[in-house]
Amino acid sequence: MTEIYHDRPLRFTIPSRNARGRTVRLDSVLNDIIAPHDYPVAVKHLVAEAATLAALIGSMLKQSEGQLTMQAQTQGGIIELLVADYKDGEVRSYARYDRDRLAEQGKNPSLGALFGKGYLAITFDRTPMHGDDGQRYQGIVELAGNSLTEACQNYFFQSEQVPTLIKVAISSDENGCRTGGFLVQHLAEGEVGRERLHAKLDHPEWEHVSILAETLNHAELLDRALSMEDLIWRLFHEEDEVLIEQAVPLSKGCRCSVEHYRKVLSRFGEAEKAEMRDENGDILVDCAFCARQFAITD
Repeated sequence: MTEIYHDRPLRFTIPSRNARGRTVRLDSVLNDIIAPHDYPVAVKHLVAEAATLAALIGSMLKQSEGQLTMQAQTQGGIIELLVADYKDGEVRSYARYDRDRLAEQGKNPSLGALFGKGYLAITFDRTPMHGDDGQRYQGIVELAGNSLTEACQNYFFQSEQVPTLIKVAISSDENGCRTGGFLVQHLAEGEVGRERLHAKLDHPEWEHVSILAETLNHAELLDRALSMEDLIWRLFHEEDEVLIEQAVPLSKGCRCSVEHYRKVLSRFGEAEKAEMRDENGDILVDCAFCARQFAITD
């Protein structure tokens, strides 16, 4: 029976190996994100990859706990800005690029050709809970390697000191774009005063899990006939125990509205807002994520 893409992450843990992971498939949500934009194929795939990574990494946050934001910026790159974020199941992604320079690159430009000298910032904004002020963590890594996925792997080891393996597969045709994503990590074992074992890429438990995970191919990630539960079982069925939990369903996360922009503009003084108004007295606000323009009249 063909699986329907549920646009939801699946969480899993392997207690005996101190490992946790996520897998996700994006279909209708991804096409809602991409549809408002006339992206060339290379940019469309990059936006799709970023949205999938945001869903994988963001779903590691507890529900309603906060927001994950990924932002890639370049110095003279074809991709001028790439942003994706996740908040309580809502995902969005957007890219701004130089169309003329992209056309000179051919059909499959490399990550280096797209970004030049670029950097990836990953930020976790945790919602204040139990009377605290919340927490904000940010790590920045160079956009190096063959893909955005590889840059995210580097972020986790360099900034978080957590060995991580991530795979993303993308397929697009006349019916739209869909992706499959997989992430697995070695959990922290070290306590205060002890060696941080989880920072070792050659730890036996991590070697075992990562070798199995490396066998996962793009066809399996995208296979509609292979459920995500069966995918995890195929990889780790010999383990003592694998715990699986469905995460919050995903949706397109553009949070733009007239009311939202009114709240944003309320932070400005009347003189500043007067300078923003057009000849009709409106303040025109563009939302890059959904390619819509809002006229704020008061």
